[in-house]
Amino acid sequence: MSATAVHSLWTTAADPIDKIDAPTIEYGQLSPVLIVIGAAVIGVLIEAFVPRRSRYYAQLFLSVVSLAAAFAAVVGLAARGFGTTKAQIAAMGAIAVDGPALFLQGTILLTGIVAIFTFAERRLDPEAHGNRVDSFVAQAGSVPGSEGEQAATKAGFATTEVFPLALFAIGGMLVFPAANDLLTLFIALEVFSLPLYLLCALARRKRLMSQESAVKYFLLGAFASAFTLFGIALLYGYAGSVSYATVADVVEGNVKTVDPALADTMGNDALLLIGVAMVVMGLLFKVGAVPFHMWTPDVYQGAPTPVTGFMAAATKVAAFGALLRLLYVVLPGLRWDWRPVMWGVAVITMLGGAIIAITQTDIKRLLAYSSVAHAGFILAGVIATTPDGISSVLFYLGAYSFVTIGAFAVVTLVRDAGGEATHLSKWAGLGRRSPLVAAVFAVFLLAFAGIPLTSGFAGKFAVFKAAAEGGAGPLVVVGVLSSAIAAFFYIRVIVLMFFSEPKADGPTVAVPSPLTMTAIAMGVAVTLVLGVAPQYFLDLANQAGVFVR
Repeated sequence: MSATAVHSLWTTAADPIDKIDAPTIEYGQLSPVLIVIGAAVIGVLIEAFVPRRSRYYAQLFLSVVSLAAAFAAVVGLAARGFGTTKAQIAAMGAIAVDGPALFLQGTILLTGIVAIFTFAERRLDPEAHGNRVDSFVAQAGSVPGSEGEQAATKAGFATTEVFPLALFAIGGMLVFPAANDLLTLFIALEVFSLPLYLLCALARRKRLMSQESAVKYFLLGAFASAFTLFGIALLYGYAGSVSYATVADVVEGNVKTVDPALADTMGNDALLLIGVAMVVMGLLFKVGAVPFHMWTPDVYQGAPTPVTGFMAAATKVAAFGALLRLLYVVLPGLRWDWRPVMWGVAVITMLGGAIIAITQTDIKRLLAYSSVAHAGFILAGVIATTPDGISSVLFYLGAYSFVTIGAFAVVTLVRDAGGEATHLSKWAGLGRRSPLVAAVFAVFLLAFAGIPLTSGFAGKFAVFKAAAEGGAGPLVVVGVLSSAIAAFFYIRVIVLMFFSEPKADGPTVAVPSPLTMTAIAMGVAVTLVLGVAPQYFLDLANQAGVFVR
């Protein structure tokens, strides 16, 4: 074949191809995510190029400034109407910029800032070899108890990589509730899960327990991710697209043209039901709903406490946001199928979390089962399938996240020779030894229990009211019963702190730096403000409660 013939073949083949259009990306509307991911990348560069003694301050400054800037960007977008009138789909259909997305992103960024303060705390442990130490291991790669670890501690090393890891996790969490197609959802899930698996393994004290918790979380999380991905593949086979809007159209039967290659599987209900079940299973795992909650107590107990607080607050916010968008935007046409299942999950989650928590003797495990019960309460709002259901869930998530981070920040303060004293018996008489710390913890426990004048009461009332109006009255009865059961073990801890005799060899309460004090003060302030005057924030959640289609 001559060169001219080849050339003519090439030109005829190339002629019909139009030019490939460059993607249009709305950088302004994606700015909160871009700021956080950009800062995380700079954090990795700081680890590579900044001298070791300066890294801690550089990372702390970068993390707080970037999260504050991202929060300012979210407020700016909301002020320009992107949460209400200008809500739209950005980034070629991958990300939704609407009220729920901005509200949840703002909540995640604020809890992220408070969590970074607890990460940076360096005054609780006694100084090691003249160096202040934080909650994280000196050298993550060294074997627990080995000479390498001892040498790293002696040299005053610090694992400052926790800051960029936290930023990557927050970046993934910002995308997760805003994802508008199944592929973006999965990528965001992995981006925020992988840093969390690593963070769980980095405790300075009880390192073997910390590493065990990370392995459990990683293995179970990998299973959940696999289920999610397989579910996404089945939904793609069902609808011929991973876009939320297209899947919703196929579910509702509004599709005009069918791709011949997909004609056999498109609209096959078996693919739809199995696919939805698998994707929702992955999201319920992240939320910590029964029966996908088995990782929660072990991981909460083994992870460094600042990481536990961050994970308990921010992951729930992101995962519930994604679950709401999936059920309300993609599957409203399938409501009669998913509501009964969610009823069952909500009931066993509320009762399971509350009943098992009564038997716990470790304060971190108790808070873990309490978080499982709260997942059940929030699911009651999800089941309402009304606009009030969305806004009540948004409000509850905002209130719950600050109470949680505050409670875990208090847990870091109570210490004995072995580090944190998390066994409940050690907390006996804490109210006499350190009245202020015990009073603050009591405020958080009362908020968890849903006692009036705390944010927990306003949140539960909003969620149960929405569920009752949405026709889920029996669920509210179960919710109130579970709250009563849960109140028992919260009040039991308060009684233990204030009405028991302190033990002679009991723990001490460490005096934290202003960082942890700020984190706890913010938790108390939000708990009381949302409890005493919740109306402004309920209205804000109401305005933000409309998903863009």
